[in-house]
Amino acid sequence: MNNDVSRLHLKRIEPMALSLSSVLVGLASCLLAGIILAAPNRLQAGSPATIEVGAFSTAAPGGPWPDGWKPLTFPKIAQHTTYSLVRDGDHIAVKAASQASSSGYTKELLIDPKEYPIIQWQWKVSNILKAGNVAKKEGDDYPARIYVTFQYDSAKVSLFGKAKYEAAKLIYGQYPPLGALNYIWESRAAVGTAVPNPYTEQVHMVVVESGAAKLNTWMTEERNVYDDYKRA
Repeated sequence: MNNDVSRLHLKRIEPMALSLSSVLVGLASCLLAGIILAAPNRLQAGSPATIEVGAFSTAAPGGPWPDGWKPLTFPKIAQHTTYSLVRDGDHIAVKAASQASSSGYTKELLIDPKEYPIIQWQWKVSNILKAGNVAKKEGDDYPARIYVTFQYDSAKVSLFGKAKYEAAKLIYGQYPPLGALNYIWESRAAVGTAVPNPYTEQVHMVVVESGAAKLNTWMTEERNVYDDYKRA
């Protein structure tokens, strides 16, 4: 499978006690062209109220990823997805080659999501996964997903929750996220569907696109991370 993504951006709002801690991309049959975080009504790249999270469109085909991005692999999965930067028309995009494999790329950052709540990205999916089903564990497989994670804050969890986070830190060397949003291209669920991940309620799934009608077409997506997190 092949996937492409070309650009990701964020926008800006007022401070609050919640921190966005990372953005992760996981692709199977998709191109990704960029990611931006921004303040409301400030989506122009390069604006003081805009943060270029994944400026893939400024990279060179076949070259290295933009600064700060690191591969993420899973110990129990032997086959890893291969990612590369390619040219697709006017876009320089991340392309994934996946054959019964899984891995991603992640970038750590610390941002107030009330100040920069808007996330925007461009992607083009070439194939949907018919087995994908946001409601079932065995269906937790999609051609493209964008994860946004939120930093652990001990003030926001119970005593039992704190014990679980401390145990996880002993095993992994750091606290897991307080929660995460997972923006996906689903096979059949309606666009706008928002449900807990079937494996964990700490991850909230949001269907941004669905089905095959828009395959092989560059789509620009925009979500309000702060509002999505509050609804979750």
